[in-house]
Amino acid sequence: MSLKIVVTVKYVPDATGDRHFADDLTVDRDDVDGLLSELDEYAVEQALQIAGAADDAEITVLTVGPEGAKDALRKALSMGADKAIHVEDDDLHGTDAIGTSLVLAKAIEKAGFDLVISGMASTDGTAGVVPALVAERLGVPQVTLLSEVSVDDGVVRGRRDGDAASEQLEASLPAVVSVTDQSGEARYPSFKGIMAAKKKPVESWDLSDLDIEAEEVGLDGAWTKVDSATARPARTAGTVVRDEGEGGRQLAEFLASQKFI
Repeated sequence: MSLKIVVTVKYVPDATGDRHFADDLTVDRDDVDGLLSELDEYAVEQALQIAGAADDAEITVLTVGPEGAKDALRKALSMGADKAIHVEDDDLHGTDAIGTSLVLAKAIEKAGFDLVISGMASTDGTAGVVPALVAERLGVPQVTLLSEVSVDDGVVRGRRDGDAASEQLEASLPAVVSVTDQSGEARYPSFKGIMAAKKKPVESWDLSDLDIEAEEVGLDGAWTKVDSATARPARTAGTVVRDEGEGGRQLAEFLASQKFI
């Protein structure tokens, strides 16, 4: 029986761009380039390694986002995933982590799965809670923040590294796991992979396909919202300490005044 792996990925604003909020205090995605969240590339990589070690496996990448999110899916497909699902609906605008977990869980159930793999967090929201929320909605075990992961005989096993110790964890499939940026470098898409990705299937679903009401998602259905935002002040010139015999004392006084020492 084929091992069905679903990898959840996110299309995020480029962290090197000039990011800011729109008038409704959601992230303005129109004025900055988007890309596949770097932390999700590790999830795709681990899915590919698990599939490579299995007798038969199929990898589906899943994203929830605007039209541009197809670029994130194409990147994952060019890395080696087999097919993709894009959930796009105007009513999803402003959806928070809880609403996103609902959409993902419904889509994962519709697609069918044995194992769900996610990155440890997205590089824009950085909440890191969606994998756990998805597992709760699916009613399956969660094994999160893994630095190492493998699947054998219907069991997913992994290592979670903490500040004081490392834990060896396991769960019976079906299950949800998330992997950290210590799980192994993600591969670069080859030219062959990029060309092959253009022919791989990408399904498009909306809320009606998942039996989700508009009121359950979007800004109106969000449990968390941004109430206000203030632009970061422009960087000012720093303090210059010129060493004319008293540089050390001046530096110490400055550090002490800023409570650094």
